[in-house]
Amino acid sequence: MRTVAGLILLAMLAGPAYGQTPSSLICGTFKAESTRTGASTRWTIARGAERSTESGVLKSGPRFECIAGEVLAVEFTPAAGNSFVALYFPDGSDIGYGGQVMRRNNRFVLPIQAKARIDAKFRAAFDYHCRLEMPGDPIAPASRADCISFK
Repeated sequence: MRTVAGLILLAMLAGPAYGQTPSSLICGTFKAESTRTGASTRWTIARGAERSTESGVLKSGPRFECIAGEVLAVEFTPAAGNSFVALYFPDGSDIGYGGQVMRRNNRFVLPIQAKARIDAKFRAAFDYHCRLEMPGDPIAPASRADCISFK
């Protein structure tokens, strides 16, 4: 019994060193890496010499996905918040939405307002919804035809 207790104690003490779970993905010009140590997760997005690093306590993620071979999607849920999706485009632009992105048929469904901010060559890689009506970013009547319906 003492041996088992000793092994459990040793495993708990060694946990942070052995509990690291690395994850990485290369997508076009991007390289994404994450490491989890205990309750904290750290992730880095690199594109050439440009590099950004974030960290936090997450409920899930970060999950990396490559869209159309060039767009990097980073999806995560903070421990005390709504899910968040950041999309990194090869031209250096990025957009992110918290709590407003869904998935349908393995595709991201973004607010229709995002469509105009996405390079035309990548627009077809996403679906769009009209659920988010904001006075500062209204939905143009003509763009409503591009919205999918959730029934």
